[in-house]
Amino acid sequence: MSATLPLPTAALAALMPVSTWLRVLHRANPVLAWAGWLHVALLLLALVLLTFDHRLVTGLPVWVKPAKFALSGLLYLWTLAWLLADLPAPANGAVRLVSGAAALSMVVEMACIFLQAARGTTSHYNGATAFDGLVFGLMGVFILVNTLATIWAVYLVWHYQPHGPAGYVWGVRLGLLVFLVGSVLGGVMIRLGQHTVGAPDGGPGLPGLGWSTRAGDLRLAHFLGMHALQALPLLGWALSYWQPRHAGLLTWLGTAVYVGAVAALFIQAMRGVPVVKW
Repeated sequence: MSATLPLPTAALAALMPVSTWLRVLHRANPVLAWAGWLHVALLLLALVLLTFDHRLVTGLPVWVKPAKFALSGLLYLWTLAWLLADLPAPANGAVRLVSGAAALSMVVEMACIFLQAARGTTSHYNGATAFDGLVFGLMGVFILVNTLATIWAVYLVWHYQPHGPAGYVWGVRLGLLVFLVGSVLGGVMIRLGQHTVGAPDGGPGLPGLGWSTRAGDLRLAHFLGMHALQALPLLGWALSYWQPRHAGLLTWLGTAVYVGAVAALFIQAMRGVPVVKW
């Protein structure tokens, strides 16, 4: 039975040579494809600068944060391109608008992050000077734009029937919804003015990630929520082949476990407890 199930566009990506994958990506959504390539260039630039610029910001090399955000943005943009490609033709006009808003938002955010890294300061929660506040305010505006674009994308995948088996369809719908919740957790950090609970930002953290090992850190719940965009569609697609008769229900159950993990990490962070303490 599994061999007869239709493959959605996103699932086909895993079976393609890289060159074919890239051609299909550009054909499916050129706006998000090119925005992703810009993030590839910024990631490479940040990695190069890491070898020359040894300044520290909040205890980490200054170019670590731009590199992490470039990689995260790349995954978001290219994943969104694949998922939206599975919507039917009547959604094409809305998909173009959502794609343009998401691409512009991510490019502006990365420009702000790179600008502040070059200045040797933080980009998020920084109101030390009027200029720093202006940069963070600009980021906030485009974070809102991207959130609204995500809400629209959630509406599209629930209103229309994406191409693919039932488990994958539910994975796309629930993945975008949980991603939206993860985005909202970022708003909690903005309201608090920092991502650490129970201590100032900075200080000891997990190697390469910086998540606090002395206090609560909201970034872990935020990270897990955001990457539901990749995890849940993949879960639904896999379940459609392993358990095709029950894939929809199992995808819902898997999502419940995933959301429970996000909630547990969020509550733990708000209590000021690190996920790993040393």
